[in-house]
Amino acid sequence: MRKITHNQRRAYMKENNTMQFGVHYMLDGYDADPELLADKQKLQNILDTVPEDMKMYAISTPLIVEVGPNNQKDPGGLSGFVMIAESHISFHTFPNRKFVTIDVYTCQNDLDTDKLTSLFIDAFGIKDYDVNVVKRGVRYPAEDIVS
Repeated sequence: MRKITHNQRRAYMKENNTMQFGVHYMLDGYDADPELLADKQKLQNILDTVPEDMKMYAISTPLIVEVGPNNQKDPGGLSGFVMIAESHISFHTFPNRKFVTIDVYTCQNDLDTDKLTSLFIDAFGIKDYDVNVVKRGVRYPAEDIVS
């Protein structure tokens, strides 16, 4: 795969009638509050409130599942998921390691990642974090190609 510049991508998208589909936001939270990471009701509240706070629309009831230890890397925790009209929000908590991974996949190309990061830092009591945002579907057809 060759690397292309932003301007080359924009020219390709215009020439081939394509657009960007969305973004995949990923946050790895370190030194998070272990009590919050283990509190099923508080985690449920996160999945109940974040979609509305971010102008997204939940289309399923949030699901929180407790997962026991699997291996050295995975000492167990809670996993949460909610489908949104724009795609999904999910997380996996590891209370004994004070660690959480969070994913938000959305077709909102203008996702306010600063606001989302602040919401998650507060909700999980995160003290240190890494955020990655990946553009998804950068050659998504702008119109139906099958009739």
